Amino acid sequence: MADFHIYLGYRSVSSWSMRGWLPLKKAGVAFEETLLRYRTAEGKARLVALSPTGKVPLLVHQRDGGEVKVWDSIAIGEYLAELLPAARLWPADPAARAFARSVAAEMHSGFAALRNELGMALLERKPKVVSDPKALADIARVETIWSEARERWGKAGGGPFLFGHYTVADAMYAPVVTRFRTYGIKLGPVASAYMEAILGDPDMQLWEANAVKEGPPEPPTP
Repeated sequence: MADFHIYLGYRSVSSWSMRGWLPLKKAGVAFEETLLRYRTAEGKARLVALSPTGKVPLLVHQRDGGEVKVWDSIAIGEYLAELLPAARLWPADPAARAFARSVAAEMHSGFAALRNELGMALLERKPKVVSDPKALADIARVETIWSEARERWGKAGGGPFLFGHYTVADAMYAPVVTRFRTYGIKLGPVASAYMEAILGDPDMQLWEANAVKEGPPEPPTP
């Protein structure tokens, strides 16, 4: 039995589950995962019993004879980065690391208009024209973040991600990449190349394949 166990929501709509799962996958440790269909009474009851917040994702780590629970996506990334430094889940350079943490936190707490306008729908393709000024501003801000990270650190970092190699910041923005694909959002060449790198990542492709296998989520409860 693996020491790590992550509890997830529906892969096709739970962006926060994706953000917790990707750093765990990148850490290279063995883990078990459980899908909790939280729109059913049984699934919701189990989630409430397991998680202090009653939300996904939840990482449970059997450690030193006890159990550590981490119940927030960005906290999962931080926990793994501290526990497994060889995984390089944050950039080594202090300036790059400060930028990465800042933009990860910005995604964690902001972009409400983008979330409302471009709901998570991983397996769907439904292009739309965005007209809401706040959503357009959020899209522009995301593109600025991606372009700045790539120009300042990513290009010199030996890989296609924001800081070259994959970090928690990439995991935080991966669901946004899928939203832009779902709704046909057009970006400039730097941001578009970054999207291609995220979508071509084997772990992202595994997440999508598993989303297909698990089937659609139940309708939201009224």
